[in-house]
Parts: sequence; structure tokens; C-alpha cells
Amino acid sequence: MENNSEMHQWLNDLKVSHPLVIAGPCSAETEEQVLDIARQLKDSDVTIYRAGVWKPRTRPGGFEGVGAIGLEWLQKAKAETGLLMAVEVANANHVKLALEHDIDVLWIGARTTVNPFAVQEIADALQGTDKIVLVKNPVNPDLALWLGGLERIYNAGIRKLGVVHRGFSTYEKTKYRNIPEWQIPIELQDRFPDLPIICDPSHITGKRDMIQQVSQQALDLNFDGLMIETHCNPDKAWSDAAQQVTPERLKQILGNLVIRKQTNETESFKCLLEKYRMQINELDDKMIDALGKRMQIAQEIGGLKKENNVVVLQNKRWKEVLERMMALGKEQGLSEDFINNMFRAIHQESINHQEKVLNKDVP
Repeated sequence: MENNSEMHQWLNDLKVSHPLVIAGPCSAETEEQVLDIARQLKDSDVTIYRAGVWKPRTRPGGFEGVGAIGLEWLQKAKAETGLLMAVEVANANHVKLALEHDIDVLWIGARTTVNPFAVQEIADALQGTDKIVLVKNPVNPDLALWLGGLERIYNAGIRKLGVVHRGFSTYEKTKYRNIPEWQIPIELQDRFPDLPIICDPSHITGKRDMIQQVSQQALDLNFDGLMIETHCNPDKAWSDAAQQVTPERLKQILGNLVIRKQTNETESFKCLLEKYRMQINELDDKMIDALGKRMQIAQEIGGLKKENNVVVLQNKRWKEVLERMMALGKEQGLSEDFINNMFRAIHQESINHQEKVLNKDVP
């Protein structure tokens, strides 16, 4: 897939102010619910109304969506409010039904993005259409999988493309439902600056009281839009109740957002920014130098362990290091997630260096 300005054109054609807002319930539950929410969102900053009619559930027995009848409810909501309609599709039949009901935006969910067979089936069904297609990141932090899904849709001739960042699953307990791993969508932005990128703070946080904060973070990182789950009675929602907000609360969130400029062309700003960037470059150079020296010491330790026939991994020592770094990091105002991720990576690199020494002469 090549960078293509056509991918951003659909966003320009909507003629909406920044950011683009997609909102609506996690699930379409009843016709009354769908229409009620749409009516409350009509005179807001929302441009696209989202509702799941097919819901992929982790285990059988849960609410799996109302199915195709929900598409008829969305048609009525569109006719009454003028909002564009969006649904998640997971197979060719979903695409067929969505197209028959003139749904404007189709999104591929995180569980589907991980499956190249399913994405290809959807791509084949979309061939020759002119719909907006959004691809959510896969559940696991794998940029190649995300790109693969985009490439399959792009190769089907779809140019009205975008991505939705909804965070990544993890076994570790964190404050997020799905950890943001912001560096992954940032790398995607770097590779394809014309590709619209939308943040889904509802799925990242899993908690409605964190949506404001994560929405602001996304805009500060130059995201193009937000997808926020909105329900007329969130606590009674049939799915993902904890992460949905009321239409009134959505309006407050959007009203509180700070929309920042791309840059500032004044000389004082540019000079001061350049000064800070030079300071960061110097510190980055020192960090790389320190890490290089640390790995040299790790190799020396590897040699010592080899001479004394000692295993590489020393769990007690590792726990001591991590606890110490957590405490020092807290003193410097660094988050536990950051310290944990950074020192796990450093520890793994140290193990790799030690293993090279231990296994140097092993056939």
C-alpha cells in the first residue's frame, strides 16, 4: 500500500470541523433506543452514528447483536437525522447486508483484523464499492497485522480508508481495558501521513470517567477523530455498559477538548523548541551510551556465570531491580507502566547478551 492523498479526501469531503466524531451505542438494542440516541446526537458535533448489530463475543451465550433488523433501524435514523451510519462487519454476508441497507461506513473490528482470511473475504465483497472503510487495530500489538488488513482493503480498490486505534489486549492488570501502546499508531502515522486515524477511547479505557483524558491525548497526538460509545441509559446497556456515556456527557467531553494548532511560526516559539529538542537529543545520546555500557557489563556477567556453570535468569535479582526502578521512577514522576515496559525490555536484552556468551562455543 502506498501513501495516497485519496485516503484523506473522504474526510475533507465531509466538511466537518476537527475532530471528526463518531458516536452511538455499543449495540443496537431496540428501534426505540437507536432512534432516541440518534435524535439526541443530531444537533451535536457528531457526524457519523455507530451501532453494532453483530457483536463478536468471547464466549457463547452472551448478547450477539440483533442482526440485520438493526440495519433497518439505522436506515430510519439516517432518514430522520441526516447522520451518516456506521456498522461493524466481520464477513462477506455482513458486507452484503450493509450495502443493501445503504450503510455509509463499514468498520472491521479488532477480532477480525487478526484473521487475514476474514479480511480478504470482506475485501472481495467490497470490490467495486465506494464506501468508507475503517480498520481497527488487531487485538494484539502487531503493526504488520494492522497493515496487512489495510493492504487487503486497499488492493480491493477502496480508497476511502481510515484506521481506528482501540488499544491492545494484555494479560497484565493496568488501568486500561486495552493498553494504548501509542507508539504503534504513531508509527502508522509516520508511514502513512494521509491515512485518517481515529481514536476509540471507549475501548481503550473501558471506563467512562477516563474517556475525556484519553480523547485529549489522542488529539494532542494529531489524531483526526474520535469514536465514543454513547447510550441513552449506559448503566442499562446490553453490552459494555461501563464504557458508554450519555449524549449529554458526550457533548461535555467534546466541549472540554483543547484543539491545538499544528505548529506556531513565531521565531520565539521555533527557537525555544529547537533548544529543547537539542537538549533531548543530548540526553538520548547519553542514554544509548549508558545502555551500551550496561550490556557490556551484562556480557561480563555472562562470562562469570559460564565459568561457574550458573543459569542466566536470576529471578530474585530481577525482582529487586524492578522494584528499585519502580521506586526511583515514581520519584521522577514516571508512570509504573513506562518503567515496567522499559526495564522488561532492558532485562530481556541483558539476557540475550548473557546467553550469547554462555552459548558461544556450544555446537
